[in-house]
Amino acid sequence: MDSLEQAIPGIMSSGALRVKKRRRQDRWLFLLFLPALIYFVVFKYVPMGGLVLAFKDYNLHDGILHSRWIGMDNFQLLFRNPDMLKVVRNTLVISMLTVVVGFPFPIIIAILLNEMRAQLFKRTIQTFLYLPHFLNWVIVGSFVVLLMAQEHGMVNNLLERLTGHTYAFLYKEGSWLAVFLGSHIWKEAGYGSIIYLAALSSIDTSLYESASLDGANKWQQIWHITLPGIMPVIVLMMILSLEHVMDVGFDAIYVLGNASVRDIADVISTWSYAIGLGQAKYSLTTALGFFQSLVGLILVLSANTIARKFNHGLW
Repeated sequence: MDSLEQAIPGIMSSGALRVKKRRRQDRWLFLLFLPALIYFVVFKYVPMGGLVLAFKDYNLHDGILHSRWIGMDNFQLLFRNPDMLKVVRNTLVISMLTVVVGFPFPIIIAILLNEMRAQLFKRTIQTFLYLPHFLNWVIVGSFVVLLMAQEHGMVNNLLERLTGHTYAFLYKEGSWLAVFLGSHIWKEAGYGSIIYLAALSSIDTSLYESASLDGANKWQQIWHITLPGIMPVIVLMMILSLEHVMDVGFDAIYVLGNASVRDIADVISTWSYAIGLGQAKYSLTTALGFFQSLVGLILVLSANTIARKFNHGLW
């Protein structure tokens, strides 16, 4: 017992020396990490203090600190608003359709690119697929209008030559939703395939060789080797995508939306813009943003809990 007590200080001192040495060795890594840490603190965590506006009757004269505290009144006012149910419904419908319809496309693109053997052709296709991601939604919206406009739109010009009639793609709710989903997939699917391509590169190629010797065709190899090999990444991306279920995005809706489809295109982001900036009701829109973030957090935690049961959890 006495020998153990005498050895403990030596063990602790050697452990402290190892930690100190490790810190000294990693000091340059910490220095490289410092800009990212500063960015997240300044632009992500400090602004969270503004959430206090959700519980205050904010006005510009009194400022954040001196505005009157009203507790949960903004939340009660928010959910008594007759438009709120429609806005939340539209947000959920568009978000879930974007996830369900758009989620498989990056996976499909990654698998197809991975099967290409002509490198020049593969790189050319990748360039064309990645390019739309770097275009602003104003440019994408202009392309969509150029294609789908009822007057002088390329699709309607062709449709008129074939049938003698045009169709208001951007002014009917069903077709507008299809155009919105299609433009979103076109813009983001190619770039989203990058992470799946990285995951595909980690699969052992000998598995494909063994499957081929056993008589498995290409589809069977994809189903039994490729998809299981990238399944952890697929689950991870699905969990992360649920974070944005309550956040459709402002740019796309604002650029492509119009008064004719307002019943389906009026979502949380556009409603916040109209009420928050248009009517200067900052506290009300902060309360809505707080609710939106809370729902996203609950969905991510729930999805991760389910994924952990299959050993694919994010944490």
